[in-house]
Amino acid sequence: MFFTSDNASGGAPEIMAAIARANEGYARSYGADAIMDRVRAEIRRVFEAPEAAVFLVATGTVANSLSLAIHAPPWSAVFAHGEAHIAMDECGAPEFYTHGAKLIAVEGAHGRMTPETLSAALSRVGEAGVHGVQRGMVSITNVTEAGTVYTAAEVAALTAVARVQGLPCHLDGARFANALVATGATAAEMSWKAGIDVLSFGGTKNGCLGVEAVVIFDPAKAWEFELRRKRGGHLFSKHRFLSAQMEAYLADGLWLRLAAHANAMTARLREGLLAVEGVSLTHPAEANILFPEWPAGTHARLEAAGAAYYPFPAPEGREAARLVTSWSTTEAEVDRFLAALRG
Repeated sequence: MFFTSDNASGGAPEIMAAIARANEGYARSYGADAIMDRVRAEIRRVFEAPEAAVFLVATGTVANSLSLAIHAPPWSAVFAHGEAHIAMDECGAPEFYTHGAKLIAVEGAHGRMTPETLSAALSRVGEAGVHGVQRGMVSITNVTEAGTVYTAAEVAALTAVARVQGLPCHLDGARFANALVATGATAAEMSWKAGIDVLSFGGTKNGCLGVEAVVIFDPAKAWEFELRRKRGGHLFSKHRFLSAQMEAYLADGLWLRLAAHANAMTARLREGLLAVEGVSLTHPAEANILFPEWPAGTHARLEAAGAAYYPFPAPEGREAARLVTSWSTTEAEVDRFLAALRG
């Protein structure tokens, strides 16, 4: 009953087997391995983007931060939801890698910006001439930190607002696969066809040990990314072990099957939670994260039963939590948790 994060799961068997295969013999280093050539071709195929530049890094933090850095100069502002991962959970890495770009919080219920709230935030920045930061770019998170999902049309509506100001757009897709499964969109529909310029394409939260792809739809930015990745200390010498993970992740749609299972386990949790008297959800549970509230005293009972999750602030007399399911969550785990909840 381990629901702290999808980061807490191990590697999927297919990923582990691919790493073992990659360990045999020798391979060129720093991304010149033959596996990476296949990964690049497959990502271009999946995204219907034959000219896209594709790079691998080991963490979502650096995938996001370097993606922002190639578009947002130090004197600019990056607009993102106030609860976005880049705003709350990157320890200032976006500001560090952009050499000082300012993060501007955009409002929106349930973790989602709207065209109206984004327009309002944009209108407050960039009007002070040399004395103020300039508008730089927009960053969208899908799945959001509230566990909600933007449809491809909703992403396109946000990028359209950005385009009015001539701003590029980044998509933090740490849980990109979960968003695609939830909406039925294709990778292309949710990214460049919706106006996204650069995508952090997550693998670590969905069965990989540690790999994220940065997909740059404007190949003119590729060389700058390469330089920033090297200068920032994130060009792996034994790159084949990143490549092997990503190749296995993409093979035969594994990435989508893993995400579909994680989403299904959250749906099972949601159904069971809402059947318990006194339990409610703070946000719609649209992918693999949900935020329940329940009566005070429930935490102690669940923890005594062996459940692990993150407690969240709640109104007086209530308790709240964040529960995250993963590719390895089982129906039995969900059912044991629900049985403990019912007491």
